[in-house]
Amino acid sequence: MTPDLVTALPAAAGPVTAAGPGGSLVQSIDWLAIAPPLAVAVAAVGVLVADLFTDARHKHLLGWATVAGLAVALGLLVPLRAGDRSTFCVPAGSGGEACSYTADHFALVVQALVLGGALLTALLSLDDTRRLPAGEYWFLLLSSAAGAALLPASRDLVTLVVALEVASLPAFALVGIKRGDRRSSEAALKFFLSSVTATAVMLLGVSFVYATAGTTHLTEVAAALDEVPARFSTLAAAGVVLTLVGFAFKTAAAPFHFWVPETYVGAPLPVAAYLSVVGKAVGFSGLVLVTVLAFPAYADVWGPALAVLAALTMTAGNVAALRQDADRARSAVRLLAWSSVAQAGYLLVPIAATAYSADPQTGSTLAYALMYAVVNLGAFAVAALVARTHPGNRISDYRGLWTRRPAAALALAFFLLCLAGLPPGVIGLFAKVAVFRAAVDGGLGWLAVVMAVNVVIALVYYLRWLAALFRTPESAPAPVGGPTDDPVTGPAAQAVPVRRAPAPLTAALVLTAAAGIVLSGAPQLVLRFATDTLF
Repeated sequence: MTPDLVTALPAAAGPVTAAGPGGSLVQSIDWLAIAPPLAVAVAAVGVLVADLFTDARHKHLLGWATVAGLAVALGLLVPLRAGDRSTFCVPAGSGGEACSYTADHFALVVQALVLGGALLTALLSLDDTRRLPAGEYWFLLLSSAAGAALLPASRDLVTLVVALEVASLPAFALVGIKRGDRRSSEAALKFFLSSVTATAVMLLGVSFVYATAGTTHLTEVAAALDEVPARFSTLAAAGVVLTLVGFAFKTAAAPFHFWVPETYVGAPLPVAAYLSVVGKAVGFSGLVLVTVLAFPAYADVWGPALAVLAALTMTAGNVAALRQDADRARSAVRLLAWSSVAQAGYLLVPIAATAYSADPQTGSTLAYALMYAVVNLGAFAVAALVARTHPGNRISDYRGLWTRRPAAALALAFFLLCLAGLPPGVIGLFAKVAVFRAAVDGGLGWLAVVMAVNVVIALVYYLRWLAALFRTPESAPAPVGGPTDDPVTGPAAQAVPVRRAPAPLTAALVLTAAAGIVLSGAPQLVLRFATDTLF
C-alpha cells in the first residue's frame, strides 16, 4: 500500500485510530468482563465434544453439564455487579473511547434474565430430551444462550448483528429438532425464512447507517447522526427504519408476529418457553440499544413507529388469544403464544415513550421483562407437567387440574393472575402500572387508553383459563351398551394416571413460583433496580 493511499484512507472512510497506546493494534482484553457469555460458549463446545465419547446410558449427564455451565455463567455476573467494565475499545473522535463490549448495569440485568431463562429451560428439558439427539440439543441451547448473553453488552452495530444471529441460528435448529415430526419441520422452516428475510432487511439498514455515519460504534453513530448533511438525511432515516425492522421481528411485534403461534406449537415445549422469554429479551435489548444509544437524533422517526407497533401488537395478540380461548380444543401453547405477542406490545410502550420524554423510560420495559420472564416460564413449566399425561396440551385438558395436581393448579393460577395484572399477582400489576406511567409521562395518552382496553380484553381469557382449573373434570358419557374398555369412550379414557413430576421440572416450577411470590411481596425492589440500570 502506497503512502498516498494510506494518507487518503481516513478521509474516505472516516477516522482510522489505533486500538492501543503507541499506535499498537493489539488490544488488551478484559477477560472478566466477557466471562459470562464466554463461559456459556466454552460449555457448548465442551458438551459437543463430550457427546462424542458418551454412550446412550449416560447422555443425561450432558444435560446436567449444561445446567452447571449456565449456573457458572450466572455466578460470573456477581464480580461485575459494579457495572463499570468495558473492553475491545478504540479511541473515539471526541477524545474518549468507543467500546464494542460494555458490562454496564443494563447489560448485566439482561444477561441475568437470559442466563436464568436458559437455565430454567434446561431444567424443563432434562426429562424431555429422551427422544431427541441429546448432544445436539444441549449444544444448540448453549450456543443460542451465548449469543443472547453477548447481545445486551454489544455497543457497536457489527457486534449486535453477530450476537443476534448467534442467538437465532441455533434456535431454528432447536425448533425443528424433533426428527420425523412434520409440524416441527414446518415450524422451523417458517421461522427460518421469516428470520432470514428480517435479518437481510436489518443488514441493509445497518449499511445505510454506516454509509451515513462512517462508524459502527453506537455512541459514535449517535454523534454523527446529530449533524447529517441534507443530502444524506433520507438515507439515514431509511437506515434507522430498516434496522428497527429486524429487531421488531425478534420481538414478535405486529405485523412481524405471524411466525409465533406455529413456531411455538411445532417446537418442543421447552424450546417454546425459551423463545418466549430469551428470544424476546434478545429482541428488546437490541431495540433499546439502537434507539436510546444510536438513534436519539431520529426519535421523531422511531418514536411514532414504535407507538403504532405497540398498539397493533397488543391488540392483535389479545384478540387472537381471545379466539383461541373460545375453542376449548385449541392448544394451550398456542394461547400462550398469542399472549406472548400481546405482552410484546406492552413491552414496546416505554421504548416508544422514550422518544417523547426528557428522561429514558426504558427501565419500565426492563422491569416488565423481568416479571414476564418469571411468570411465563412458570406457566410453561405447568404446561410441560400437563403434557406428560395429555400430550395434546389442549385448553380443555386443564379442566379440573386442581383435583389431579393441586400445587400445579395453584401455581398456574398465580402465574395467570400475574400476567393479567390482578392481586395476588402484585408484580404483574406494578409492572403494568409502570408501563402506563411511562406512556402518560411521554404524552402518549392515546396509547395508554389502547393499553387499558387490551388489559381488559386479556382478563377474559386469563380468567377463563384460571376458572377451568377448579371446575369438575368433564366425563365422557357411557355408551348405550354399558361401560366398555374402549380407549376413547370407556372408563380407561377418564382414568388417566397421574405421573410423578420429575425433579428438574419440579425444581423449575418451584423456582418460578418462589420468584413470583418474592417479587409480588416487594415489587418496588425490581422496579427501582430496573430504573437504576438506565444508561
